[in-house]
Formats: sequence, C-alpha cells, structure tokens
Amino acid sequence: MNIDSKILSGLDLSKIIYSQLSKRIEVLKSQSIIPSLAVILVGDNSASKIYVNNKTKRFTQLGLNSSTVNFSIDVTEQELINKISELNNEDTCHGILVQLPLPKHINSEKILLSIDPEKDVDGFHPFNLGKLASGNPTFIPCTPKGIMRFFEHYAIDISGKHVVVVGRSNIVGRPISILTSLKNKYSNATTTICHSGTSDIYHYTKMADVVILALGSPNFLKSDHIKDGSIIIDVGINRIKNNDNGYDLVGDADYESVIDKVSAITPVPGGVGPMTIAMLVENTIEASERLL
Repeated sequence: MNIDSKILSGLDLSKIIYSQLSKRIEVLKSQSIIPSLAVILVGDNSASKIYVNNKTKRFTQLGLNSSTVNFSIDVTEQELINKISELNNEDTCHGILVQLPLPKHINSEKILLSIDPEKDVDGFHPFNLGKLASGNPTFIPCTPKGIMRFFEHYAIDISGKHVVVVGRSNIVGRPISILTSLKNKYSNATTTICHSGTSDIYHYTKMADVVILALGSPNFLKSDHIKDGSIIIDVGINRIKNNDNGYDLVGDADYESVIDKVSAITPVPGGVGPMTIAMLVENTIEASERLL
C-alpha cells in the first residue's frame, strides 16, 4: 500500500482524472463530437438540485454539454418515459441520467428500464447491472467505480483482504460488493454485505480490513467498531444541524473518533462525492466514443 497520507482525497484524485480525460475529449471534438449528458430532475428536492448543479458545472468547465429537463413533482410515468424515448433517439445525446429518488407514485424500475442501455451512464439499467454481475461490465455505476479508483490510485491491494460493505442498494452496496470480489487487480477480496437485516453489523466491521459505508446514518461507525489499521471508504453524506442554526455535512463514519485508528479514510465532504461526478463524466465520454 502506497499512501502518503491517511486522507484519501477525492478532490485531488478527480483533478488527475479530469486531466487524463482531456486528451480523450480533444480526440472526440476533433471528430465534431461533444460528449453530452441529459439529466431528468423531478420535483424540488434541494439535495438533488445541488447535486445536479455540481454535475452541470463540471461538464461546463470541461467544455462538455449538460442539459437538465425539469419536471414538476406530479409528473406522470408516461410523461417521463416519453421524454426518455425522445432522448434515446437523439443522436447528439450520449448519456441519460434520471436523478433519484423519484416521487413515490413513479415506478423507478420502469423508468430506468426505458433508458437505452448504451446511454445509461449511471449504470442502473438491469442490462448493465447484469453485465456487471457477470464480470463483464459496460457502464459501472459511478460511485462504486470511483471507489475502485481510490484503490488503484493509492495502490491499495485488497486481494485476499476482508471487505465489509454496509448497505445493499443497487446504487452502491451491491455493485461495489461485486467489484471488490472480482478476480482483478486491486480487487479479489472476500466481501461481506451487511444491512438492516444483519443482527450485529459491528461484529463484522470489527473484523474488516476495509469498511465501505453506504448506509446514510450520520456518525454510525465509531472507533470501537473497527480494528487498528483498517481502511474506511465513507459514501455517506448526511446533513446535521450545528450550533449556528445551519448544517454540517458528515459521513457514516464518526471521523474524529476513527481518524487515529485507521490507516486511511475518505473525508466527507471531499472524498467519494467528487469521484462520483468524475466517473459520470468518464462514463459519458465512453458512451460518446462509441461513435468514433
């Protein structure tokens, strides 16, 4: 393991990624192809709006196209499907992203199924999830893909190590459990998934060499719940009130509690979040490169 600092900075790593991607962007533009993403945003969820704005800002900075289609909270499934169908048939649109979560009256699976798998840059279509499960992925969901880049960049060899994933969503938990256990470089781990049905999650985290937290529970993991020298990848982004009547962003790990015990950790903010956006950019570029 080659870690100069305990802090695995997603901000620093994403800058390296963007620098590497710039050459690929130049090649595409030389062929009159500008990688383009269409985002579908339903309702007025403030967290979703901030996230979408951050994505749009990054695409603009890189000279790429990103457009957002806004729908009211009472939009129908058919209206969303009609728009997605339109984008599927639009040659200048290379990636389609539906910002989750959707309102309860919308069947998210039905919406995701309507996206052309070749434009599914979020990697959530069952076709792409199936290819991932078979060990032959096309589009890898952005957050799990970003996590694997941490291992690669910081030369963290998890082969033969015990990885414990806390959370089983199709967005993070399940995909990262597959990726960490594939027989690949910087993978090949023994992976355990814990979730709300696990009777004693801390029993497993105490044994883990690497803990990947995707629970959405602020400060869930504390010093007593891990072993010395473990690595924490913290996907959680939680807003908690502070003494100034504002909010602080914290992860699923109690950072101050665990920092002296871990060998490495991703901070919140500035860890996994920036890498998720970087991988979305990369997936969109990959989708547009198929036109070359």
